[in-house]
Amino acid sequence: MNVEVMSFNERPINATELIKLYSNAGWWEERKEREIEEMLKRVISVGVWKNNVLIGFARAVSDDKFRAYIEDVVVHKDFQKLGIGTKLVSRLLGELSHIDVISLFCDEDLIPYYEKSGFKISKSQFVMHK
Repeated sequence: MNVEVMSFNERPINATELIKLYSNAGWWEERKEREIEEMLKRVISVGVWKNNVLIGFARAVSDDKFRAYIEDVVVHKDFQKLGIGTKLVSRLLGELSHIDVISLFCDEDLIPYYEKSGFKISKSQFVMHK
């Protein structure tokens, strides 16, 4: 499949197109375009385009040295199970290669998927939210 995988620095991601992708996935209906524009300025992100349409996105929150947290790995429903997510994660990990520790949170059924990219379950830590 002929797609373009690029970092935000190579091809900025438009908040409107990201909202469409989130909507396709059933994610973040409450988020506003202005909020997403602000978020995109503060994260390391990667997009995947097919025929100039954003079909994949992933981002990381980071201090740019010691820690990064991968968030929002999302692929358009029509393009899932075609390796797009793997390309996203691989490219994002490349963008984060200078970071000491890269973490992510995922649903239990996605653990085998992320293990293929070298992630391991940490039994010594617990996820807490406020």
